[in-house]
Amino acid sequence: MAAATREEAEIVLDVRGLVTSFPGPGHRIAVVDGVDLALSRGETLALVGESGCGKSLTALSILRLVPKPGRVDRGTVRLGGRDLRALPVAELRRVRGREISMIFQEPM
Repeated sequence: MAAATREEAEIVLDVRGLVTSFPGPGHRIAVVDGVDLALSRGETLALVGESGCGKSLTALSILRLVPKPGRVDRGTVRLGGRDLRALPVAELRRVRGREISMIFQEPM
């Protein structure tokens, strides 16, 4: 049997069109602008890039942890078929750490 293609594999995290912004002079500035990614079961994802390029804010946006006055403006974040952007806060708290987590750069 041939290996499953990415489309056939179970996608556990699917992010589409993610946009996060912060207030700027007279308008909002997109700091995460149209991010798309998909992660299948058994895969590992690493966000790499220069300092200040949006790696941490992308991860924080996925987890709905963007600090104020930032906000996620658009996009979908589906984990196991559930839309994380639509989950009530109490349910989202149960999901964080059990099903999805972030290892912060300086955790201690």
